Amino acid sequence: MIRIGHGYDVHKLVEGRRLILGGMQIPYEKGLLGHSDADVLTHAVADALLGALALPNIGIRFPDSDERYKDANSIELLKNVYSEVLSMGYKVCNLDCTVIAEKPMLKPFIYPMRKVLSETLSTDIENVNVKATTEEGLGLRGEGIGAHALVLLEKE
Repeated sequence: MIRIGHGYDVHKLVEGRRLILGGMQIPYEKGLLGHSDADVLTHAVADALLGALALPNIGIRFPDSDERYKDANSIELLKNVYSEVLSMGYKVCNLDCTVIAEKPMLKPFIYPMRKVLSETLSTDIENVNVKATTEEGLGLRGEGIGAHALVLLEKE
């Protein structure tokens, strides 16, 4: 049996925060505003996993009203979500992600992000894809970063 899930997240860029994407700190003058580390890529992946199994999203699972998640490491949140996926008898078959950002240039960080995500999800790196694109000055207009994730789960 297979299940498919889609996740999306977006956060505003602000000064005074670190930029974390796919569990990695990316050198940039701004970071993403959020209750946790605001890692939009990891949040989108977690929501895709939860969506594939018809479970509530991360906003419900890790609410910003709960101080336990203040500045939380999103990779740790993803590990929590994935442990539930595994407990339900599923594993990642394929993960495809797109990060939407005018700046910074993400090309040098794509492979390392794939590596972090594949290790977190206990799957081969060949099963994890991360792409980056801009919106050609439209949409977020450099004021934020968004991410989409699509996951295919298979019953173990």
